Amino acid sequence: MKLMFQILIKAVSQARLAICRNEGNMEKKYLQLLAEKFPNIESAASEIINLSAIRSLPKGTEYFFSDLHGEYEAFLHMLKSASGMIKSKIDLVLGKAVSASKREELASLIYYPEREIKRIREEGRLSDEWKRLTIYRLLLVCEVISAKYTRSRVRKRIPQELCYIVDELLNVAEDVNRDYYYEQIIGSIIETDIAETFIVSLCKLIQALAIDKLHIIGDIFDRGPRPDIILDELMNMHDVDVQWGNHDISWIGAASGNAALIANVIRISIKYNNFDLLEDGYGLNMRALAVFAREVYGGDSCAFYYPHTYDDNIYDPIDMELAAQMHKAISVIQLKLESQLIQAHPEWRMQERDLFSRVDFAGGTLQIGTENYVLRDRAFPTVNPACPAELSESEKELMVILTNSFRHSEKLQRHIRFLLSKGSMYKICNGNLMFHGCIPMDEQGNFESVETREGTFDGKALLDEINVMVNKAYFSREDQYARDFIWYLWCGPRSPLFGKDKMAFFEQYFIDNKELHRENYNHYYAFSEKPEVCQRILTHFSIDQDRGHIINGHVPVKIKDGESPVKAEGKLFVIDGGISKAYQKTTGIAGYTLIYDSHGLSLAEHKPFISGSPGQTPEIHIVERLQSRANISDTDKGEALLEQIEDLHQLLQAYRSGIIKENQV
Repeated sequence: MKLMFQILIKAVSQARLAICRNEGNMEKKYLQLLAEKFPNIESAASEIINLSAIRSLPKGTEYFFSDLHGEYEAFLHMLKSASGMIKSKIDLVLGKAVSASKREELASLIYYPEREIKRIREEGRLSDEWKRLTIYRLLLVCEVISAKYTRSRVRKRIPQELCYIVDELLNVAEDVNRDYYYEQIIGSIIETDIAETFIVSLCKLIQALAIDKLHIIGDIFDRGPRPDIILDELMNMHDVDVQWGNHDISWIGAASGNAALIANVIRISIKYNNFDLLEDGYGLNMRALAVFAREVYGGDSCAFYYPHTYDDNIYDPIDMELAAQMHKAISVIQLKLESQLIQAHPEWRMQERDLFSRVDFAGGTLQIGTENYVLRDRAFPTVNPACPAELSESEKELMVILTNSFRHSEKLQRHIRFLLSKGSMYKICNGNLMFHGCIPMDEQGNFESVETREGTFDGKALLDEINVMVNKAYFSREDQYARDFIWYLWCGPRSPLFGKDKMAFFEQYFIDNKELHRENYNHYYAFSEKPEVCQRILTHFSIDQDRGHIINGHVPVKIKDGESPVKAEGKLFVIDGGISKAYQKTTGIAGYTLIYDSHGLSLAEHKPFISGSPGQTPEIHIVERLQSRANISDTDKGEALLEQIEDLHQLLQAYRSGIIKENQV
């Protein structure tokens, strides 16, 4: 027994030694890779000093937007103006020396430099003196906005051909006569006839530096005219992330080939008259649907299907009667396809939502509970009453064409890949937990579970599992279950993206009863207004419950009814304020931006956007001040930089001990 014990001890010791050697080998390999970038003591030490200096700078400004819903003009204005923060900097720098009207003009110039220069030229005011004064004022604003960045980072944002000049003007040495230096360089800029180009570059540099990090809390798509333009802009941003919303997930599913969601995104686009998005934006083939709708519903008034016209189509205007017929045609197809999904997945427990299969098509009625309701539209020429969910042969052919069109739209697929690479169900950044909808809860406030083929999940585990499932749905064409599950995420009663007990699609289209149209929110929305519940959720996600916040979208905040976006004693921010024109009568405003800078958290409350109109600066309210100014060292980025510094210290030690040889070449 003693011998066996000694043998066991020796084996354990040898195993530990092998592990240590292996770890040592791995560490040495890593340091050797690091040495390729920093080949000697001087370069490693220099990088340590550089990273330490960066950690001491004030944290960059983060911007949080939600529920953009295709309103590209309003959103692009928010980006260009940094939701009013650029105007605040102008007032701070020039408020005592420049009139309010001139400061407003300078702000408009920064947001829309080419347009404003053209206007000033047409007014006959584009003199050398105007150029000189404008460049000087822009430099003062740029100095303030760039103060929290390193010179190298600012240089990366400047057009290469003007980099040296701008860098010199922004970093005048203390022993130089600043006014004389400015006068000489600005004079040369005017003499060489590059003043207009220089002004445009300065304006765009100010825009680029004003937003350090951008968070989109879901719902880029639907209702508004051009979400594709928003995505084009997001793809050009240097640091952006997206937390998927239910409308985003619907488009992800459509691009993945889910037929019900293809029908869904077409239906919503037609409902809001967004033909420019479908045909000009994504090049999707709507001709087949138009031909089918004319043939099948040509004699139908389709009175209940006329689109909302918040925006006009510029490139693809369409007759409203035909649009209504197309709307009805795709709605019926969607109801059939959704019925098929519900029947194929009893584990989702949505059988009661298969209303279409329960319609008495002969009598044009539907029984819900004990009540019998007459449908306001009873013309269904493609429905086989014996098998209502079955597509007709023409509908099958149409869906093949539409599915191929979605799968082969290069721009759509590129945008969806961007959403998958930069997006997820949730994100934790600098102590803030961001997700679009909810963490599903039951009536007792416990996390509600959802059954998938991989098991039953709730809370954070549910969101993590959905992340995996969404990527499988898109990247694995053979995974039909994952593709079907995307539809559940769009409208399932326990979906964290949908967050309601039902999608009253059928009732709102066919039954004239407001009570049946109501969609009740998940219990999360009541419980999350309690500070202790928000703290429990933050702890569940391993976030400091005292310092952290939850940031949501999805539910429009009705400020006109006295609601506030700040809830749970400041632990929860709900920032869907109605950027979409479809919601502005409900909310009373035109959206929120949550702004997190080195001083604290602020909310920008936006007015309805009017293209070309000046004076659209939002009201900015400070909602939380930090006890001391936050530096990069206080952020997630600061933690990552600290790890890099520690690695470089190990490299220095390896150089000095001779474990790794320096390269002095």
